[in-house]
Amino acid sequence: MRGLINTLRNIYKIEDLRNKIIATLSLILIYRLGAHVVIPGIDPTQLGAFQEQAGKGILGLINMFSGGAFANASVFALGIMPYISASIVIQLLGMAVPYFQRLQKEGESGRKKINQITRLLTVAITLGQAPGYLANLHAQIPASAFAMQSSVWIFWFSSVIVLVAGTMFTMWLGERITDKGIGNGISLLIMIGIIARLPQSFVAEFLSRTEAQGGGMIVFIAEMVVMFVVFVATIALVQAVRRIPVQYAKRIVGNKQYGGARQYIPLKVNAAGVMPIIFAQALMFIPMMLAGFNTDATTGIAAAFADFTGFWYNFTFGIMVVLFTYFYTAITVNPTQMAEDMKKNGGFIPGIKPGKKTVEFLDTVMSRITLPGSVFLALVAILPAFAMIAGINNQFAAFFGGTSLLILVGVVLDTLQQIESHLLMRHYDGLMKSGRIAGRTGATASGM
Repeated sequence: MRGLINTLRNIYKIEDLRNKIIATLSLILIYRLGAHVVIPGIDPTQLGAFQEQAGKGILGLINMFSGGAFANASVFALGIMPYISASIVIQLLGMAVPYFQRLQKEGESGRKKINQITRLLTVAITLGQAPGYLANLHAQIPASAFAMQSSVWIFWFSSVIVLVAGTMFTMWLGERITDKGIGNGISLLIMIGIIARLPQSFVAEFLSRTEAQGGGMIVFIAEMVVMFVVFVATIALVQAVRRIPVQYAKRIVGNKQYGGARQYIPLKVNAAGVMPIIFAQALMFIPMMLAGFNTDATTGIAAAFADFTGFWYNFTFGIMVVLFTYFYTAITVNPTQMAEDMKKNGGFIPGIKPGKKTVEFLDTVMSRITLPGSVFLALVAILPAFAMIAGINNQFAAFFGGTSLLILVGVVLDTLQQIESHLLMRHYDGLMKSGRIAGRTGATASGM
């Protein structure tokens, strides 16, 4: 406890770090307040049916990322997801379209152009999603909830503008957090949206366990222990790397010697992050969408995929996560580029010839370490289903695995990394009493 207090004191002493944390918390507060500001012209007291529907299926996933703003019919209802979708599209285009590949190599000017294109694409995606959101809203809540019944088109036009402006303002908040605050702003906003649901879910689970047929405190404590183990295992997955030794040749320039040092390339076991789960989850909802979200009328394949705790749903989901992990790793990790960079800098892997042999070696290593990483990622993805089968309520079960858990772990580790770097740079102790969290500092982090 004393060490924690000393660390907090050291953080407060560093003016730059203190200002960054205050700025981050202030911007997050604005985001959370905006999540409860209802679209003008809608009666918030009549959103009961829509809020219930927004907690299920793919809408429940979107509502989780928005921190409840989606179900609240808030001005931030679409949240940051259109920007995430635009970023993914641009990232994929950067793998296949020569124009975007050139922009990626142009440094700061290219990055600015890519950011501008991403913003414009975000507006386009939001303009496409906003009418769909409003149509769903009209179908779920009574007509009396709309104040402008005589001017429907004015309401639709103004609401679309409000939703687009809300998404762009959310994106601006995320960028301001990245520039003026601590951590990655977009990721922090998603994490805060997920955490916002944790207290309510925790209390609901606690109350259900303390009921007569709930199992009592022993069952609740056992759930907390399992959740702790899952968190530890997920942290190990996020931070696990395979270090590839790289030897740099010695060079004599004048009277000085350069190179000759051995460094390491840290190849991540889970280089794809949370993206395989997001892609797989989106595809898994297609049968339900084709069936019109009517689970009572679905039969055959659609009925099997409508059961989120069923065998075929989770088996298919797990297989797709494994496949998408290999796919996303293949387009994000480029062994050919890594081998060329090593060759240009006079580096080589001991025992491996530069050039084609190095590419083959790196590709083989990535394929081997991606297998256990993808299998464990698939296990994390389907853990919420096992939690629901065990009797845990649906909202709290989401924190036992899946997208929410990986985002929480990844964002928290990244934010702590930045805080610790500020402390170590000013010769204070890090966040840990001894040692450093893997992948944060040192030569091994150079390739992250």
